[in-house]
Amino acid sequence: MRSRREFLGTALATAPLVAAARPAANSRVIGANDRIHTGVIGAGTMGFGHIRLLKKHAEATGSIRITSVSDIYAKRKQRAREFLGLDEKDVHHDYKELLARQDVDAVFIATPDHWHYRMAMDALAAGKDVYLQKPMSYKIEEAKAIADSVRKSGRVLQVGSQYASEVQYWKAKEVIEQGLIGKPLWAQGTYCRNTYHGEWNYKIDDEGTPENIDWKRFLGSAPKRPFSQDRFFRWRKYWDYSGGISTDLLYHRLVPFLLALGPRFPVRVSSNGGIYVHKDREVPDTVSTTIEYPDFQVVMSSSMAADLPGSHLKPIIYGHEGAIEFRGKELAVTPEPIYSKNRKPLIIPAESRDLQTLHMENFFDCVRSRKQPNLNADFGYKVMVAIGLGVEAYRESRQLAFDPAAERVIKTAPRREGHEGSGKNVDETTPA
Repeated sequence: MRSRREFLGTALATAPLVAAARPAANSRVIGANDRIHTGVIGAGTMGFGHIRLLKKHAEATGSIRITSVSDIYAKRKQRAREFLGLDEKDVHHDYKELLARQDVDAVFIATPDHWHYRMAMDALAAGKDVYLQKPMSYKIEEAKAIADSVRKSGRVLQVGSQYASEVQYWKAKEVIEQGLIGKPLWAQGTYCRNTYHGEWNYKIDDEGTPENIDWKRFLGSAPKRPFSQDRFFRWRKYWDYSGGISTDLLYHRLVPFLLALGPRFPVRVSSNGGIYVHKDREVPDTVSTTIEYPDFQVVMSSSMAADLPGSHLKPIIYGHEGAIEFRGKELAVTPEPIYSKNRKPLIIPAESRDLQTLHMENFFDCVRSRKQPNLNADFGYKVMVAIGLGVEAYRESRQLAFDPAAERVIKTAPRREGHEGSGKNVDETTPA
């Protein structure tokens, strides 16, 4: 298991991260009628979902072409090649070979969290635009490095949390900007699931063996461990490769709230929970996180062991003068009772098309226009700070603070009794 300090990183680790990517001179200028040549890194469950969506988009519009795929599991490579009708030379074991191709303008990265930073930085250095699955990175300082590299290189990067393209949250942004709920104070939301055997216990493919899975490449920067089918196919259960619920589901919940309220850095984060039912994992099956911003807070909770229909909290943004309730296809804007004499409740239609498609289309539109996508690198970095602090706060059983001006993590709260560590008060800072 990685140490707590490894998750947040150190000042010495930060400098080379930023320097790792430089603008490439071989990136192609894409005209309005040119097809965008696209590669996919990672052909597992999520990656193959992207492959299906991209193929459908290519056939419907003719605006893109999937030129290449990369994966480290032989069976997944074969499946992708046959599904897309690619030649063997277009399916790569080493993703860097894909990035070196002249017929790749943009890449979709859908790999375990601990690989996001390295692959994104290499793609940016190769002059590619990037669709990077959420979470943006494994570590906070990695997200900062990616955002810095995007800013310097002028590339387009979209973080793959599709809720940033959901119409209802863009309408909520307008409601807030119009002052219809007054000063926003806090937001609440849950994201729950339930299964007999535990979330992320995906079916293990018996054909997945050390002979056809490149285990060394899968581990990458993670601690060296013996080959494990459970870790390969169910990697979200383990701290080495994932932040669990926080980086998988709460990232999705926080993104749309910050879209409506305005992306910014948190100032303090706390998180609680535990492994209450599913004992086959390192990450919690139930967690709650409170994220404090300079003038509002976001409260989120999630369980992978309880999901009674209609029982969990609906997404709501509360303001001093009213609240916005998200009802899927519409917004309900309700004034506070003390302001109800002068204001009437509003129902605002906000039906969206398929969010994955909308988010993908937004990315390709920005590849052509060079505008900022809905969940750009700076936005993704701000979200990752809050989510990353939540993971660390849970793991260390302490509240963590953040200095937005200096972009530094501040550890100020004492450890609670019964948890690992010295239990002494800590007042130290870590650069993001």
